[in-house]
Amino acid sequence: MERSYKVVTLCGSTRFKDDFIRIQRELTLQGCIVISVGLFGHADKEYGKSLTDEVKEMLDDMHKRKIDMADEIFVINKEGYIGKSTKSEIEYAQRTGKRIIFME
Repeated sequence: MERSYKVVTLCGSTRFKDDFIRIQRELTLQGCIVISVGLFGHADKEYGKSLTDEVKEMLDDMHKRKIDMADEIFVINKEGYIGKSTKSEIEYAQRTGKRIIFME
């Protein structure tokens, strides 16, 4: 029997690495296909300092393509925090008709 799974893209500040991992696990166990970030630039200091503006722009665009592949986005907005990139992703998801779920 072939099943159908909801596809969810995680959005939020990469400083919340532990929350990304926890939410990914929870959604997966609920039967969702989860698309997450490729790296945690804010949490993993060895990456964050070496990212050029060009690479950051590419990563932001790639994340919008991940939103395109999803049925909905799940926003990790710990303590209500939504940064510039996450705000842009939320606006993009709204424009493209995606359902938006907030952690808080």
